[in-house]
Amino acid sequence: VQLVESGGGLVQPGGSLRLSCAASGFTFSRYDMSWYRQAPGKERELVASIRSVGGGSTNYADSVKGRFTISRDNAKNTVYLQMNSLKPDDTAVYYCYARRVRDYWGQGTQVTVSS
Repeated sequence: VQLVESGGGLVQPGGSLRLSCAASGFTFSRYDMSWYRQAPGKERELVASIRSVGGGSTNYADSVKGRFTISRDNAKNTVYLQMNSLKPDDTAVYYCYARRVRDYWGQGTQVTVSS
């Protein structure tokens, strides 16, 4: 099983990034997928999630509503996080998470928002 995140980097405040998480080794379409983040000295927190059923309903942390969009492509076994209007408070390591009966974590990708 692998979850491989990509797309992180350094961006100025107000900028955008698109994170990708490529999954392998399990039936991706059957898993609820989420993005979490962890900033230095803080606990890991849920950023956004997307269901495997129910039309792929989504859920967002209040801090990112209206700025971030989670989506999935089951044909490509990939989940995305489009991040717009980035703020310095969005700086963190972003992790991909898959959950059904078992759960899996990616290794994380660093996002730094700074001028």
